[in-house]
Amino acid sequence: MDSSELESDILRRVRALLRELDGHHPSCQSDRGMLRWTLHKRIDQNPRTSGVLARILVKELERAERGDLRHYIIPLLHTLMYTLIQAPCIPDELCARVYDFCKRLLTLPKPFCTIGLDYASRLQVERTAPGTLYQRMVISEQSLRSAPFPFQERIFIFADPELLPEAICKALATDTEAAQVSQSPRGCMSCVVTHALQAALGDTCDIHGLRARLQALPPGDVEHWFQQVVAAVEGAGSEGGSGRGQHTARLERIYHGLLGSLPAGNAPQEGLQGTPLPNPNISFHLWTEDEQLWKELVLFLRPLSQSCEPEGLGQELEPVEMPDMLAGCGCCGQSRFSVLSTDSGIERDLPAQEEPCAPCAAAAERSRLHRKGGIKKKPSPLDSVAFLQAGSAVPGGKPPGKMPSRAGMPPEPAAPLRRLHTARVVLLGDDRILGRLAQAFHSLRKREARRVFLTPRLDLQFYHIPVVPGQAQPSAAADHAGPEELCEVARYLGRADPWYESNINTLCHMIPKLATMVLFQDPAQDPAEDVFLTELLTQVQESPSHRELSTTKRKSTLDGPGMDLTVTYRRVVLSDRHKELALSLRSTGLLMKAIPAEEAEDLGCLSVTITEIIRTSNLAGRSFSAVANRFRTRNIKIRSPEQRPFTVRLDKDGRRTYRDVIGLEVSPCLEPSYCLQKTRTTKFSPQETEDVGLVKYLPKSLLLPINTFAGVIP
Repeated sequence: MDSSELESDILRRVRALLRELDGHHPSCQSDRGMLRWTLHKRIDQNPRTSGVLARILVKELERAERGDLRHYIIPLLHTLMYTLIQAPCIPDELCARVYDFCKRLLTLPKPFCTIGLDYASRLQVERTAPGTLYQRMVISEQSLRSAPFPFQERIFIFADPELLPEAICKALATDTEAAQVSQSPRGCMSCVVTHALQAALGDTCDIHGLRARLQALPPGDVEHWFQQVVAAVEGAGSEGGSGRGQHTARLERIYHGLLGSLPAGNAPQEGLQGTPLPNPNISFHLWTEDEQLWKELVLFLRPLSQSCEPEGLGQELEPVEMPDMLAGCGCCGQSRFSVLSTDSGIERDLPAQEEPCAPCAAAAERSRLHRKGGIKKKPSPLDSVAFLQAGSAVPGGKPPGKMPSRAGMPPEPAAPLRRLHTARVVLLGDDRILGRLAQAFHSLRKREARRVFLTPRLDLQFYHIPVVPGQAQPSAAADHAGPEELCEVARYLGRADPWYESNINTLCHMIPKLATMVLFQDPAQDPAEDVFLTELLTQVQESPSHRELSTTKRKSTLDGPGMDLTVTYRRVVLSDRHKELALSLRSTGLLMKAIPAEEAEDLGCLSVTITEIIRTSNLAGRSFSAVANRFRTRNIKIRSPEQRPFTVRLDKDGRRTYRDVIGLEVSPCLEPSYCLQKTRTTKFSPQETEDVGLVKYLPKSLLLPINTFAGVIP
């Protein structure tokens, strides 16, 4: 897709979003909001499109300002800022236009002035040090250690287990765990380094060489360069607007030091590549316990792995909670009274007390204290004073103890606490889960009134995603409350925030439908490996669930038949020089043949035929035509960016048909003994690429010896 087609396609999507805000979109009510999520997903898959999308959004914002269409401003501005964060390089004139627009919002009432002030301050830092917003988001969401920017952030999803289907709960839990396992701190650091250098140097940055260099470095060196980049970016942001040139010079020196002898000007002219944002740190929880919110927040602020020894945990309860625990004890023979002390606290002013004799004291102690037999319960480590005090030792935090001041010296003022942690608590459910939240929040504030721990150090934010049950619950039927009546809070928030109305409230009907998708039938299924000899055929899989989630008529009229595919392959040419190519197209399927059509063709490569859908516009309207795109390759990767499933059939064998496939990779099948020897030789020398030892005498490819009657082995 060329630049003009890409711009027209994105403009069409943005205009559809605006029609959706007006309530004039032809799609059904339950599908509202999906256009924005698919647009965000497209930016995640290909950040290079963010530049075109940013310019279109700026024009639409300025047009909405001239036409006094205020309900367009907040949804478009949120989408624009998300786009600018992922943009490989933002032109300064475009960033200045957005900054001026945000300043003009200060003259409007809330919430426009509040959002405009927040985004204007962010853009001011981004203009001084490009890449700051991306860097800060990754550092905080991934909890990377960084002295210049020590903030951490985590998303907690609490779902109502009685409301959400079991398939949804399992899929969300598995997906969040898999997202954390698939990415490492080293990969997130590499993303920060790559994005910061490209944002500062532009298209002169060799993005492929930079990624290869970071991949080859050991983890310690990657962290070293990460800290260098973070210090340079944060230092430029704190210097003010005059540090743009110095910031570029610093990152250019880091770039030369990282790549070594490769100069900055020898980058291949492939345009800006972009670096996708890593998945944020999300934890999924079924809200089954009343104190679950408190426990998760304490563990986020002070993980058990960073606390004191396990033997020392839980040995001492909070003194402020001790009277509450003893008040309910029925075995105490004497009443406990609250006595107001009137003494001065000086030892010489205390009245003399007679020491009782030992037998009398022992008798009095036995008469006052009596303990019945019972089970000794070990207190939770989360209620330990040592655990909470250890959590206070954070940068900028208040010391747990206070040294007595010298006589005549004024006491030193306590250092102010900084909220370095942000917890975003997302609730999945209807109004009933909000009642549980109110109870948990009241309990949390009650704890904080006794001993302040979370409040000065944690920025706690709550978000609500409404979920309508798929079928009427017995309790709801008894109370004569329908599904819509159980989401009154969400409807109220939608009236106050158009972005919430068009993007969040629409999920109340969509989330229960996710349980019926093919996508969630077996989320824990491992990738399958197979060997085919002659043919591989893929076709678009039309499932009922996908037809429900997207209107078939709208898809056929706008995007045409088929599905979007991302194809990366190594092209085979006559000169035997490999060339890596990548393309994005819309296709109804493809066919791979291993047997050449003619004897002169090479048997060691695949002939790939992709049925590509071409869209043409004429006076009669838009039409679609199928074109066969043919090439030869040995290695190929195919992905579905929109996660649409397709079927794969091997060797014309119906018994070897795979359904619900969203990606495949085809490469030459290697000899198992070669792979074993290769693994052993490269174990102690990861940088070694040359075949050594017995590997030199083993065939790399797996040969299938098929004899002919003439004695020829093909």
